[in-house]
Amino acid sequence: MEEATTKTGNLAEDARDLTEHIGDFVETYVKLTSLKVAQKSINFLSTVVNFTALVFISFLVILFLSLGLAWWLGAVVNNRAGGFFIVGGFYLLVLVFIAALGKKTVIPLLRNIITRIIYE
Repeated sequence: MEEATTKTGNLAEDARDLTEHIGDFVETYVKLTSLKVAQKSINFLSTVVNFTALVFISFLVILFLSLGLAWWLGAVVNNRAGGFFIVGGFYLLVLVFIAALGKKTVIPLLRNIITRIIYE
């Protein structure tokens, strides 16, 4: 009879230990998941900030190169407005080219880049 009580006591104690371990496991899993989410969020935000800075600086470079080119072309054709129209026409051609190839080339390329950034 004593053996049954001892086994029952050990079983109850083992069940409590198991319950505590399961609770610890769940708590650790929740912390790990929150750390993974935080890490992915930080990586994503740092990529967005880096990309934004790169786009802004690229915009400034293209702006100043375009202004310089337009000014120089204006001097070459002896008409400052003509230089700006030539540069504007070039950008219009680039815009038409991108719009024509957008669905086949540009959009899939951007989709792949964004997917790679999210899942890295």
